[in-house]
Amino acid sequence: MTVGVRQEPREATRPRTPRRTRLPALLALLVGLAGIGYRLALLLADAPPTNSDEATMGLAALHIARGEGFPVWFYGQAYMGTLEAYLAAPLVALAGPSVLVLRLPTLALYALFLALSWRLTRRLGGDRWFALLVVAVLALGSDRVVKNQLIAGGGYPELNPAGVALALLTVSLCAGVPGARLPQRAAASGAAASGATAPGAATRLPRWAGWGLVSGLLLWADPLILPFVLALGAVLAVWRRRELVGRAGAALAGGLLLGAAPMLLDSLRHGRDPLAAVLTASGADAAATWGERLYGGLVLGPPLAMGFCSPGRCAGWQLWWAPTFLVLLLLAAVTAWRTLRRPLPPADPGHFPSAANDNFPRSGDAPAGATERRVSAAVRLALLAGAAAVLAAYTASSAAGRTPVESARYLSVLAVATPALLWPLWSAARAGLWPRPAGPPHHPGALAKSDRSGHHRGELAGSDRPGCRQLGDSESISRTTGGRKRIRAAGVAAVAVLAGMLGTGAVAAAGAIRGAPATHAEADRHRALVDTLGALGVRHVRAGYWTCNRLTFASGEEVRCAVVDDELRPGFDRLPAYRRAVDADPDAAWVAPAGSPLAARLDARLGPGPGTLRMVEVPGWRIYLPRR
Repeated sequence: MTVGVRQEPREATRPRTPRRTRLPALLALLVGLAGIGYRLALLLADAPPTNSDEATMGLAALHIARGEGFPVWFYGQAYMGTLEAYLAAPLVALAGPSVLVLRLPTLALYALFLALSWRLTRRLGGDRWFALLVVAVLALGSDRVVKNQLIAGGGYPELNPAGVALALLTVSLCAGVPGARLPQRAAASGAAASGATAPGAATRLPRWAGWGLVSGLLLWADPLILPFVLALGAVLAVWRRRELVGRAGAALAGGLLLGAAPMLLDSLRHGRDPLAAVLTASGADAAATWGERLYGGLVLGPPLAMGFCSPGRCAGWQLWWAPTFLVLLLLAAVTAWRTLRRPLPPADPGHFPSAANDNFPRSGDAPAGATERRVSAAVRLALLAGAAAVLAAYTASSAAGRTPVESARYLSVLAVATPALLWPLWSAARAGLWPRPAGPPHHPGALAKSDRSGHHRGELAGSDRPGCRQLGDSESISRTTGGRKRIRAAGVAAVAVLAGMLGTGAVAAAGAIRGAPATHAEADRHRALVDTLGALGVRHVRAGYWTCNRLTFASGEEVRCAVVDDELRPGFDRLPAYRRAVDADPDAAWVAPAGSPLAARLDARLGPGPGTLRMVEVPGWRIYLPRR
């Protein structure tokens, strides 16, 4: 009798967490490292191929590293901030200019994106296996996705990790601090619902400031993320509106002004409108039929943006994701909305600690798990609304109709909504194929009998994190044979879609790997071009747009280039100082890719006499030197 009495409380107070719960976290770590290793291998093979736009960001980093300038915008335009240049500048100062050095910060941003996506999935109520699935989907990458993540061409690599960080901060501010004691979370939610200032609001001021800072940096880096900022901001306004009136609102506004300071100061000084510049650059003022826009935006856009297409194109069979994406977007939104609208259960005195802890729930307080479930649903709905707005804005632009394959980079931010988008699939798969055995009916205080790992008796849902159990829908499903068959059929269909996603993404990633040797060979030819120009003593050249700044950055500005078109007329110079230097040099050379229209035009000027050109051939390139 005495032994039994002593063992029971020991078992109740010191439960053992099953070791199997650590397996998905370990697998997610391995999968994440594989995704990072895959991208690092591509970088070492000079893939994805660089271009003059990325070199322009590299030149900005070079100027910052030398202290020669601190640009606010991508050279030659009044939008797209130079955050990537500031991140790369210390490495450029240490190791000199190179594409690899320029891309190491973007690789780090991708690693941060994976880690934050795991954390966001867990905070939104997903269990570790679902978080593993999200990481696996994001670890894959077609050429279009890898370009968006790794090329330091401005605006794209930083959007996804910052967007996920913004969603995490929103969950934290609305649902409480992870690991906080249950009564504090419940009291905070009850206080917010009653309009009073939530306990511990002062301790959340750094997070409010962080939310504003991240939002400001995002708006400066690229306004494409604006729909997500507005949608997540709406969640904050609904859940914490009373806090926003006080110091929390001031902290958020201060962070926002600090993050957007470069953009705001430049706009005030020069009267520039970054949003109008973005709309013009996206093709809003160009002609494209609505049929072309709808096809490029809704049919080609989602598969390209999510990494389900072959390098540079979408095969017919890879377009299956387009209708699936739209159905999932709608289904996930409906699911989140229904969860959000579900009434809060009455407070259960057995859910809270005893009076010995001096933490008494107030009348009308809802259980913390129900409150966090509603917050999770609201954040998922905000992510889906942001994704829908981005897709709609892209489809309405002429860029979707004119250049859908290249312009699909504007949809790269859809990856931020991956945990919310895949939620219905995971829920259906778990309910249909891996249902958890139902326990005895709940009674008052039953939730208090859960163990420390969060495995509540009788719960059927997905999350294994304390306070984020998703009760419910499985308990209300019909137990008839027909009902079970429908649930199982839905689970099989969900697993098929998930397998199709992973399989299609793997095929597209394999295509990107197969293209790496050709990209590496082209990069070697370009390095030979730079070396040959140095050996010839050439310091100024004229070349096409996609040659000029790439050549200048690769040479560390030892060679300066002015842009010309195929008719030898002056083109668009992002740094006008280069043209002035080239025009002042009577011995300036010409550079053109072998077989290009520009090379054909210059071949006509070859000859032995004064005023003609002589040619030096490099594999893949031609250098034309003036005769004197």
